[in-house]
Amino acid sequence: MKELEQTYVINVPIEKVWQALIDPKIINEWGGGPAEMDDKLDTEWSLWGGDIHGKNTQVEPNHLLVQEWYGGAWEEPSICQFELKEKDDQTTVTLSHGHIPDEEFEDVESGWQDYYLGPIKTLLEKK
Repeated sequence: MKELEQTYVINVPIEKVWQALIDPKIINEWGGGPAEMDDKLDTEWSLWGGDIHGKNTQVEPNHLLVQEWYGGAWEEPSICQFELKEKDDQTTVTLSHGHIPDEEFEDVESGWQDYYLGPIKTLLEKK
């Protein structure tokens, strides 16, 4: 199993980034839909119509979201943590993703930039 960490600086206030992580309507806009998501503890969620799914295990609105993640036929969840910090209307998102199956690592690593946090940054900064 492998782990990764990525950091994104998004030029919008923290509340907008938080909403892009947890609001199904905004998730659909950046490409993760159809989505079922919210910011409640122990909520089961899904993205891309269920291709990725899991459960919220820790929630601190506008600051921290920790989730169990299953992709495809993974037998065990990986753990994703999104930590948000704001300074001068810029939000820094630090993603920590652990317990990634070795054979999936390269796809997961590039997927964050290509299909998840990269598209969130693009969407929010052009609004």
